[in-house]
Amino acid sequence: MPTVLDFEKPFVELEDKIAELTAFSEEKGLDLSEEIENLKKRAEAIKRSIFANLTPWQKVQLARHPDRPNAADYVKMLLTEFIELHGDRCFGDDPAVLGGIGWLGEIPVTVVGHLKGRDTKENVRRNFGMAHPEGFRKALRLMLQAEKFGRPVLSFIDTPGAHCGIGAEERGQSRAIAENLLRMSALRIPIIVVVIGEGGSGGALALAVGDVVLMQEHAIFSVISPEGCASILWKDAGRAREAAAALKLTAQDLLSLGVIDEVIPEPLGGAHRDPAGAGAAIREAVVRHLQALLRLTPEELVARRYAKLKNVGRVGAPDGAGE
Repeated sequence: MPTVLDFEKPFVELEDKIAELTAFSEEKGLDLSEEIENLKKRAEAIKRSIFANLTPWQKVQLARHPDRPNAADYVKMLLTEFIELHGDRCFGDDPAVLGGIGWLGEIPVTVVGHLKGRDTKENVRRNFGMAHPEGFRKALRLMLQAEKFGRPVLSFIDTPGAHCGIGAEERGQSRAIAENLLRMSALRIPIIVVVIGEGGSGGALALAVGDVVLMQEHAIFSVISPEGCASILWKDAGRAREAAAALKLTAQDLLSLGVIDEVIPEPLGGAHRDPAGAGAAIREAVVRHLQALLRLTPEELVARRYAKLKNVGRVGAPDGAGE
């Protein structure tokens, strides 16, 4: 049963009515085409109005939508001959991080990314996309392998954050994240990052250092969740809506701040309502940027990435500041 968010109900109810009328007209042999067409136009208009005026909190809900395509879904849409690889060669394998190699058209690529489950059982197995240190180390192992063989890296971001349990801390969670940041900043191969759902805190950032950072239209990317922010600032997680607005976590906010490079449009209604359309939009953006990056030398890639990282957050600085 598809999950319907509160703000989706007005047009989803109309779409259900359209489906009922269509089935009824076919069953009874009646011509209800005019009535059905009018309902379709009304549903479309309502949908466009709602999605043209989404609040930051509604964007958070869309980014977390249980039916939203995950990294494994996009790998199936974008790549051929994908081979999943496992383990960090140190402790074990982390199901919260997907990694492997495959073909993007005629280009061999390495893929890493957070991976949430589709139901409660799978989410528990994958820890809701929250990686342990071995997950980050697995990703780094595959990225270093990619550098060795000259393969570009495609990284999918979709996590509430890194796992913060005792076991993760005992196995060096903060060091694993820090090492990923350090090593990714200096990789001599193209890195394209795509935020496809939640981009939460250091757990997201550990796989998000790239030459180009893309975000789907209804994804979010922030230093902390709205609930966590509200709990810290106001001692009330119920004020998450206010926190979502204050955090500037939407793709549109982050593009204006220079944190990301491009917003990838989603089909009307969100990626969960048309996964194939969402996948096609991601593929177009990734291929376009990758073709440009492949023309650069390793030295140019690293230099551009360094300059890009230095300029993140430089907003409204006075002339000469930060020079």
